[in-house]
Amino acid sequence: MNLKNISFEPKLIGAIITAVFTMLFVKFGLWQMHKAEYKLALQKQYNKYELNEAEELPRNFSNLDEIRYKKIHVAGKYLPQYEIFLDNQFDGDRSGYYVITPLEIEGSKDIVLINRGWIEASQNHAQIPKVNTPISPQVIEGTIWIPSQKFYTLEKKIVKNKTDKTWNKVWQNMDMAYFSEIVPMKTLPIVIRMSPSAEGGFARNWVRPDDRVEKHLSYAYQWYGFAIASILIYLYLSIHRIDRNIKRNRGN
Repeated sequence: MNLKNISFEPKLIGAIITAVFTMLFVKFGLWQMHKAEYKLALQKQYNKYELNEAEELPRNFSNLDEIRYKKIHVAGKYLPQYEIFLDNQFDGDRSGYYVITPLEIEGSKDIVLINRGWIEASQNHAQIPKVNTPISPQVIEGTIWIPSQKFYTLEKKIVKNKTDKTWNKVWQNMDMAYFSEIVPMKTLPIVIRMSPSAEGGFARNWVRPDDRVEKHLSYAYQWYGFAIASILIYLYLSIHRIDRNIKRNRGN
């Protein structure tokens, strides 16, 4: 190709559109990359405790990140009147609930939430499945899970105060702050995911923190690819081939 026959004629509007889309694509790529890095950091924390023996429930919760995924055991009695069915949870391709039951800690009036596992939703989603909750004292073994508090919800808060006897059993998000407001006992700021080998639970195929990391990275590379493609397309459309015959005729 003779470069003398090539003219680079960029258009301002094209440059602006390309710059905007390129920045958006890069931003989306960084977002997916950060999600992957965050999950890898959580997996590192998970690996730290994975082979450890279960310890007594900690009493210091000033640094929740430090105790995330720690294996613990705790004794107490379930309080089924404050049981929660956490909606829109999946086991494979089946939709259902996590059953989260408060446990009144032995020798204390404090409670800690126990995620006892997954149950399948009924075909009529308005009908809540019935579960058996032991009434005898329990010794629970599991890992500490810190629910995310970054969520948006249109969920109606039915329970207004600690004396209101109406209890909304199905929740869309594990809103720890709201739960603490509406129960008459002090609630620890953690949830214990019951060990798969423990009795009194349901399906417990707990997902590893690094689940779907490869997919996040794949999405990130796709967004970066779109950014590069946008620039290349703009450059290609800005290059024009000069017809020498037309130029010569114009000069006559």
